Amino acid sequence: MSSGFVTTSDGTQIFYKDWGSGQPIVFHHGWPLSSDDWDTQMLFFLDKGFRVIAHDRRGHGRSSQTENGNEMDTYAADVAALVEKLDLKDAIHVGHSTGGGEAAHYVARAGKGRVAKAVLIGAIPPVMVKSDKNPGGLPIEVFDGFRASLAANRAQFYLDIASGPFYSFNRPGATISEGVIRNWWRQGMMGGTKAHYDCIKAFSETDFTEDLKSIDVPVLLMHGEDDQIVPIDDSARIGIKLLKHGTLKTYPGFPHGMATTHAEMINADLLAFIRA
Repeated sequence: MSSGFVTTSDGTQIFYKDWGSGQPIVFHHGWPLSSDDWDTQMLFFLDKGFRVIAHDRRGHGRSSQTENGNEMDTYAADVAALVEKLDLKDAIHVGHSTGGGEAAHYVARAGKGRVAKAVLIGAIPPVMVKSDKNPGGLPIEVFDGFRASLAANRAQFYLDIASGPFYSFNRPGATISEGVIRNWWRQGMMGGTKAHYDCIKAFSETDFTEDLKSIDVPVLLMHGEDDQIVPIDDSARIGIKLLKHGTLKTYPGFPHGMATTHAEMINADLLAFIRA
């Protein structure tokens, strides 16, 4: 088992974990988290004989707290640099939320033989923000509110997200995990404020329509029907229509962070898709 850094063309240090051998699975985390958000999946798939890789996006976790490059083209280029350094072939790319956008953006551009399949979990594609072309999207004011809250009191803002809508802990009768809330907050506070601020624009305004249309490998979309962060009707239910080889699996009552709250079911479904 190992971890390390890859240095990108602009000098950014991207932290990564690389465990095991076998077919590689690359995990792309959500905003404003880190590769640690995939701990449960990393251990599960390592035990199943896969090579598991996860990185901290630039400005997140243990990677450089970048001022620049906090947008999808650079995120995808950073992934390409990691893939090249580790010489990953026939890999499965699994992305959650913002990481789903990053994964789609990378997979659409990946060299031949690099990618076997992709999985997008509670992912942002095709596009989140409301516009004439995307009338079902969230108003820009929602994301302006994110920016204002982050700038005013990032620590409290992150606590509010983790203890509320991210895991649907704000729903009546929810089983609340203090450890999950604290771990989300810990990961978020490790990253850089500027990078996290810029990433709000990246995850809300990037249009992945052409990425989804151009992906040639099988793609599984997994989405919770009670996703309060990336509403399913304006994401997975549109995205499935754009994919050449797409499968949509939805989960009644599951939250945005379902890979944590319902890891047993999500891991089993991931494994079935990967082995199919």
